[in-house]
Amino acid sequence: MNRDSSSLQDFKGVMDKSAASTVSEKLTVMNQMAAVELEKMTDSETAGFVELYGRYMSERSKKAEIKWDLIEQPSENMLQRYDTLPKPATDEEQANLLSKLAVLKLNGGLGTSMGCKGPKSVIEVRDDTTFLDLIVQQIGQLNKSHPKANVPLLLMNSFNTDSETAKIIRKYQDTSVTITTFQQSRYPRIVKESLEPMPLTHENYAHEDWYPPGHGDFFQSIYSSGLVDTLLAQGKEYIFVSNVDNLGATVDLNILKDLVDRQVEYCMELTDKTRADIKGGTIISYDGKVSLLEVAQVPGKYIEEFKSVSKFKVFNTNNIWVSLRAIKRVMQSGEMKLDIIVNNKEVKGTKVIQLETAIGAAIGYFNNACGVNVPRSRFLPVKSTSDLMLIQSNMYNLKSGSLVMNPARQFTTTPVIKLGKEFKKVAQYLERLGSIPDILELDHLTVSGDVYFGANTTLKGTVIVVANPGNTIMIPDGSVLENKVVLGSLHVIPH
Repeated sequence: MNRDSSSLQDFKGVMDKSAASTVSEKLTVMNQMAAVELEKMTDSETAGFVELYGRYMSERSKKAEIKWDLIEQPSENMLQRYDTLPKPATDEEQANLLSKLAVLKLNGGLGTSMGCKGPKSVIEVRDDTTFLDLIVQQIGQLNKSHPKANVPLLLMNSFNTDSETAKIIRKYQDTSVTITTFQQSRYPRIVKESLEPMPLTHENYAHEDWYPPGHGDFFQSIYSSGLVDTLLAQGKEYIFVSNVDNLGATVDLNILKDLVDRQVEYCMELTDKTRADIKGGTIISYDGKVSLLEVAQVPGKYIEEFKSVSKFKVFNTNNIWVSLRAIKRVMQSGEMKLDIIVNNKEVKGTKVIQLETAIGAAIGYFNNACGVNVPRSRFLPVKSTSDLMLIQSNMYNLKSGSLVMNPARQFTTTPVIKLGKEFKKVAQYLERLGSIPDILELDHLTVSGDVYFGANTTLKGTVIVVANPGNTIMIPDGSVLENKVVLGSLHVIPH
């Protein structure tokens, strides 16, 4: 790659100046540098990065703290109960609602944390089917039931997942689902010590220099792609956005009907907190306006109050419904400035920062925005093999690509499962399970150490299995463990 040394030196010169160096000087050089040093970025990416970088530089020394006394519980209009939502009365009304809808999955993540290669969406999660298989089945069933609806599926990929996803989706070309992919922005990581974008520190671009800047980038990326206008021309009015690994995020016509009836421009799904969700963002009324409160915004002395399940009862599932016309209006105005999330990383021994944004923070930019308190069944993320065991188990039945809780389960809550580091990778997890245990009557499972489960095991109540370092625990085929603690190095005798 050809490099403009004068542009590079100008940038470094500004960065080397004293603290009195102004943000505007830095941004001027960034703009000059962008045309040459970041030539592989699109105009939209360059503008987005320069804007985000500029705000970070100006805000980092004077971070505004939220005023705790202005926080109030959301009103009924701001946070609706799911059981009060209207239901479509007829098949014709259902078809009419679906004809207004597009579905988008955030597909930027890799499966590396679970020991898998490629996009996370192609991990096999249930009956040899992947996340993507299940999603296509879900939407295919909608389009089959309502042929005139033609609900399209959009995938927002990152530069990490784009090319592989393009190959994978070829297998769906004979289905009733139209699939469109686009790539979200790609920004340069910033060296923490010098605050230089990483491409400036190398002679050539490296894959590790870049990162996708969070799902808040959805708005800029879908608008810049031209897909907002395309969908509007097709008669679509709303887009339902969710994480590709949330198997509970299916199309819900009760929610869609409420949005259409009340002309809501933005709706966030929230569900009841448990002890595992105490750090999740929540919806609040702030100075009389609907807003999202994240743990990073909370002053230190109020952290415990924020985590309290009694005061802040719900958290954001990242299932978001947005008006396409509203997206176009807000993006054309240029007014959207989402809160910056500073993500600290280390790349090849270099400490770097990633400037990211979140889709939930956009709630304040839309008219008549609200939240809806949905059942826990709409939040089934698979972030770990502990989550994988839950959704692969007999706790759920599979119906047209959707997971439905087994009616034989006597409780509405799902069990808490905590598998140790020996189960972290999918291959390790599968090796240690003769088959997925029967957990219909399980409340809590903790497993730690070198533990193996035989086939056809049953777990009930609270089960804790801990193998001491250097020891192994083998749970034989057919074992039934009920309210049992297994420690040390044991072979459990089946009942």
